[in-house]
Amino acid sequence: MKNRIRNFRLLLVCVLFCAATATGARAENSDRTQVGHDITVAPGEEIGEATCIGCSVRVRGHVSGDVTSIGGSILIEDQGQIDGDATTLGGGIHLAQSAKVTGDVTVLGGRIRRDPSASIDGDVTNFSSPWIVPMILIPLGFIGGVIALIVWVIRRIMRPSLAAA
Repeated sequence: MKNRIRNFRLLLVCVLFCAATATGARAENSDRTQVGHDITVAPGEEIGEATCIGCSVRVRGHVSGDVTSIGGSILIEDQGQIDGDATTLGGGIHLAQSAKVTGDVTVLGGRIRRDPSASIDGDVTNFSSPWIVPMILIPLGFIGGVIALIVWVIRRIMRPSLAAA
């Protein structure tokens, strides 16, 4: 039993080390990835790419790559610029005055609000349908079930066995 706990701890330390190393590598090329915390690109600031899960992205500066938001919105304010694509799933995109997107704009399950002076050089795709919610919830429910099964198996393995009387 002690051997299993020691192996589990060693595996946990290895996973945390790999996650910390991967995060450090992303910071060097100025990409931003967040889960549950909004990303803001300040005026005069330039980053590579922005990816946000369960949060929103506000662009006031310059993004040289793509901006992706899942479960949140993308707001491109005055003089904000995205050189790549802007994609959101379950949120909307708002382009304020003088905002610019060089690539494509794709919105799944939300709205596009655009000032007349904002520019989009690529294609604009807006897919809002009542089928968006089931298309998102069914795979998430399946993944949640798999995670619950894994937790149940680990807890069952880690449970101390009772000595026979």
